[in-house]
Amino acid sequence: MSEFYSDKDVQREVTELQSKSATAAQLFDIRRIIGGLFVVYGVIVMIAGFTASDADIDKAEGVNINLWTGLGMLLLGLFFLAWLKLRPAAPPPPDAAPGDEPRE
Repeated sequence: MSEFYSDKDVQREVTELQSKSATAAQLFDIRRIIGGLFVVYGVIVMIAGFTASDADIDKAEGVNINLWTGLGMLLLGLFFLAWLKLRPAAPPPPDAAPGDEPRE
């Protein structure tokens, strides 16, 4: 016995798959990964900067390099996450397939 799908069922399935695809694309946006890593590493390096000894600071000619580098990494990570929040990736139009070009 073969099973037939109505146009409504097919359209619902297509819409559901497009929704899942858009969610997966937003979840694995490279800005989220880079921003998250820079925030985590920036916090770790800043903690190392806060706990630096005088000998460590003297090695860097009086500059607490871990503190400044961690702060820079933290700011860069926050920039990427803000960029992701303010300008989310737009999903592709539903009727366009990859490799399709407009015909004249």
